[in-house]
Amino acid sequence: MSAESDGRPPRRAAVLGHPVDHSLSPVLHRAAYLDLGLRWEYDRVDLTPEALPAFLDGLDDSWAGLSLTMPLKKSVLALLDEIDPVARATSAVNTVVLGPGGSRLGFNTDVDGIVASLGPTASLPVRPTAAVIGGGATACSALAALQRLGATEAAVRVRRPEAAGDLLACADAIGLAIEVAGWDRLGDAATCDVVVSTVPAGASDELASMLPPHTGVLLDVVYDPWPTPLAQAWGRADGTVASGLDLLLHQAVRQVELMTGLTPSVPVMRAALTAAADAR
Repeated sequence: MSAESDGRPPRRAAVLGHPVDHSLSPVLHRAAYLDLGLRWEYDRVDLTPEALPAFLDGLDDSWAGLSLTMPLKKSVLALLDEIDPVARATSAVNTVVLGPGGSRLGFNTDVDGIVASLGPTASLPVRPTAAVIGGGATACSALAALQRLGATEAAVRVRRPEAAGDLLACADAIGLAIEVAGWDRLGDAATCDVVVSTVPAGASDELASMLPPHTGVLLDVVYDPWPTPLAQAWGRADGTVASGLDLLLHQAVRQVELMTGLTPSVPVMRAALTAAADAR
């Protein structure tokens, strides 16, 4: 008899962050569990970095895993027993798998999500020119994903180049050459084969007026509101656009695999996500 039907409490998982009320992760995970026939629960927990250690210490054996959003992706690193090499290189964990005896294993599925979002969108060159807009944890994940897609170097555009230490450390760890410059050179990014914008809604709007007549592939990690001015302008310039919903979907697919050991249905999860996004 399986643990799903033997009378034991259902397994539990949740997305943690601050704020977290906007998260659509529960929609994705619950759809996957239902389709897989799992009697699992998945909730939202609003949590600050200061409260994270006590929360983790209080978890019982019913907990299978956690999804982490900002501002917890870095603060969780010191609280883990093992860290996947990709997560260690990017210094960002968005997934914690809770193993036997309460062990905590950290992963970064944002890299998988970015690759899956960009890979099918267009035929990229073998060694695409690449750019990343922004300097946070997602920007580090974008660098790792772009390297996986064949890039050997990347342009990075940030508000404060002097604060790009984490990006430089990540690039060094994965063996990717990067050129960091300020917002005054934002327009240069638009000429690359593939661009990942990791900044919040509104922050990249000015790039929309700098685009060349023909653009490559853009992943704008924003999904609410959508489309962003940048995504709209990119489409008008004959470019290919992937959204934050694509990233959210594909990183969650990998999370479900890690937490359950099963392969979820991407179409089922996509349909649930699209319905939830359209309802907003």
